Amino acid sequence: MTYIIAEPCIDLKDGACVDVCPVDCIYGLDEDDVNQLYIHPEECIDCAACEPVCPVTAIFAEDDTPPEWDRFIDINYEYFGMSR
Repeated sequence: MTYIIAEPCIDLKDGACVDVCPVDCIYGLDEDDVNQLYIHPEECIDCAACEPVCPVTAIFAEDDTPPEWDRFIDINYEYFGMSR
């Protein structure tokens, strides 16, 4: 399982999650051509350090992603050229 970044992060890219990630698996902060952050599904160690520091509650365990943001599971995987 991995963590997913959902809609509240769009156009925000706060970066607090990047600062606390012990394995540096969150991408997109320094990329001007993306509008949100993404968690690499194979690099994420499921530590949950990122979840509580998100200022907009955009990070969820994949299985706990709210139904209205379910599409962001695929969006996160696709960013890395993967499918779930």
